[in-house]
Amino acid sequence: MAAPIINGKQVSQEILGDIAKETAKLKEQGVQPGLAVVLVGEDPASQVYVRSKEKTCLDLGYHSEVHRLPAETSQEDLLSLVAELNAKQEVHGILVQLPLPAHMDEKAVINAIAVEKDVDGFHPINVGNLVIGDDSLLPCTPAGVIELIKRAGIDCAGKHAVVIGRSNIVGKPVSLLLQRENATVTMCHSRTANMKELCKQADILVVAIGRPKFVDASFVKPGAVVIDVGVNRLDNGKLAGDVDFESVQEVSGPITPVPGGVGPMTITMLMQNTLIAARRASGLK
Repeated sequence: MAAPIINGKQVSQEILGDIAKETAKLKEQGVQPGLAVVLVGEDPASQVYVRSKEKTCLDLGYHSEVHRLPAETSQEDLLSLVAELNAKQEVHGILVQLPLPAHMDEKAVINAIAVEKDVDGFHPINVGNLVIGDDSLLPCTPAGVIELIKRAGIDCAGKHAVVIGRSNIVGKPVSLLLQRENATVTMCHSRTANMKELCKQADILVVAIGRPKFVDASFVKPGAVVIDVGVNRLDNGKLAGDVDFESVQEVSGPITPVPGGVGPMTITMLMQNTLIAARRASGLK
């Protein structure tokens, strides 16, 4: 029998519903969460993401700003805009859409965002707080992964979690968040010699390697939870994850699909971070 599907769209809508209620309460107290998104250049995927973020903000009743800059914008001008947004009281969260044009220093731009407005969770101070277990704004996709696991009724404590991928965006932070949930974590990557054997020991397998259908059923322990973070465009134009969904679903426990699994959670957690930032800026718990 095929394993149950973890429905990221449904979970996302449930969380957004809660955020909308909280936003309405905040607005009664004179606080409107505000998110500013900066897009440099005309990368098609980035434009789609930014439009989706803008729509979600408006649906929730957030103050929304989108600053679209030409690709030839200088880094100095971009940093100047970030400084302006840092100073804006109605903006609680700032997101500079990545990737940036090649002539810009992404690290310098991320570092320029005020820590308390870093709703992407990429600023070194937020990353450092994550590492040492202090309170911080969490990176959105990893936070979404943990939320999906929890809402599927899975307790991470005492479980062996294996993460494939060690990126700063997903692999490293999700491993830290799994440890925070008291899982024992093994990280695999391109230089791991016995990856399949390690993966077959996992109670929870998180895959974020960027290779379509890389993980098949031979990697998966029967009944293991499988979270697929990958999004790959195949030659036929269809989307596929890093997991071979059809074969893995026959042996796994709860599993996320692509699309409709982790993807919807990223923007949802961004909205949650913006709400948290607005509460903190207003002195509310």
